[in-house]
Amino acid sequence: MGDIVYIVLAALVGLGAGAALAGLLIKNKNQKLEEETKEKIKSMLREAEINAEAIKKDRILEAKEKYLKLKSEFDEEMNNKKNIIITNENKVKQREQQVSKELEQVKRKEAELDSKKENLSAQLHAVQVKKEELEKVTNQRIADLEKVAGLTREEAREQLVTMLTEEAQTRASSQIKDILDEAKLTATKQAKKIVLDTIQRTATEHAVENCVSVFNIESDDIKGKIIGREGRNIRALEAATGVEIVVDDTPEAIIISGFDPVRREIARLSLHRLVQDGRIHPARIEEVVAKTEKNIEEEIVEIGERTCIDLGIHGLHPELIRMVGRMRYRSSYGQNLLQHSREVAKLCATMAAEMGLNAKMAKRAGLLHDIGKVWHEEQELPHAVLGMELAKRYKEHPEICNAIGAHHDEIEMTSMISPIVQASDAISGARPGARREVMDSYIKRLKELEELALSFDGVNKCFAMQAGRELRVLVDADNVDDSTAGKLSFDISQKIEKEMQYPGQIKITVIREMRAVNYAR
Repeated sequence: MGDIVYIVLAALVGLGAGAALAGLLIKNKNQKLEEETKEKIKSMLREAEINAEAIKKDRILEAKEKYLKLKSEFDEEMNNKKNIIITNENKVKQREQQVSKELEQVKRKEAELDSKKENLSAQLHAVQVKKEELEKVTNQRIADLEKVAGLTREEAREQLVTMLTEEAQTRASSQIKDILDEAKLTATKQAKKIVLDTIQRTATEHAVENCVSVFNIESDDIKGKIIGREGRNIRALEAATGVEIVVDDTPEAIIISGFDPVRREIARLSLHRLVQDGRIHPARIEEVVAKTEKNIEEEIVEIGERTCIDLGIHGLHPELIRMVGRMRYRSSYGQNLLQHSREVAKLCATMAAEMGLNAKMAKRAGLLHDIGKVWHEEQELPHAVLGMELAKRYKEHPEICNAIGAHHDEIEMTSMISPIVQASDAISGARPGARREVMDSYIKRLKELEELALSFDGVNKCFAMQAGRELRVLVDADNVDDSTAGKLSFDISQKIEKEMQYPGQIKITVIREMRAVNYAR
């Protein structure tokens, strides 16, 4: 037991001694680390001081160099300015010397002028004296002449002026008459030359349009489809387009008859689409005709734009372009209106160029001179005045407006372009075979016939067919019943008899169709 105690004590003493020894070792190590750290810090401080000193010296050197550079630039600039100042001073001195010399010359000239002025004054005085003496002599001689002639100076002057005036008027009248006669002769020859040259340089087709279009088909079997069961298809097509479809024995052809070229064209294109599609029945016919009418309107605009491009006319209002396109489907005394207007435009441009006028403005006036004929609203004004009002509405030049309004002498001509348009219009219409008066009066009669029927209440559409021998009237089924339809037919016939003149007889057919339409949704 005692040995164990000694052993434990010895172990504790050994542990304490080891701990003390370890503490001494750690302390010595920490002291060494601290000394090393201090040495490193001192060495780093010394290096930093050395680097700072080097940087300081570099900055001082750079500052000195920059200072020297700036100083040299400043000195150079000051030297330049100094040289400029010296140069300017030299110039000023030279100018002062020159001015001094010029001043001396001016003074010398002033002295010379003063001496000349004195000489002139003396000469003027002498002239004045001589003038007074001359006036005295002249007055004396005039007095002597007045005594001899028995007239005063004023009376003699008046007689002389009167005599010279009469002689001058006589000579002037004679010369004016000669000049006018020569001018009339020359102007007539020149005008004939210009007109003949213009006609020779403008070549156009003279074909006269009629009231019939031919629709060609591949086989006669298609005629049966177009007629339909009991003729329902052809009746629907005639009611939708307002033309007469003639299906006869003519091989591979169907005749489309109507006085309105637009209706004939719509009917022709509709037939073409229906035949290509193969589906021909009343509902399909109405759909195709509606689409064709829309396409015709687009084609009218395209024709107007193409015409303006071909003639080199730019800046027309879109509505004027549309009216130019409508001319394609209108006629003037049987002559196609667009062809006539194009020809007039070319004739106007040629004449204006020969006369040294504005050819572009003349061409523009020639193209637009008949736009009053294609205005869609009925007006009581003559077509020339209506065309002038439309041109004014769409901001055309005043000279163009006057040329349009004056080409049939409805208003006074105020520009040189106006007689050119009038002459060109007459030239275009006077070509052999260009116009037919009967055709225009015939078309006018058919239009009046349709307008008369449209004036009745309940009438939706009205078409003059069979060269005006039949009038087909389509009425609104909701507002017109069967008995009213019969009365309407009678009233229209009575009004036609009272107000119109026509050959033979006119058949009035009132068509009332009842439709019930609903939609399943």
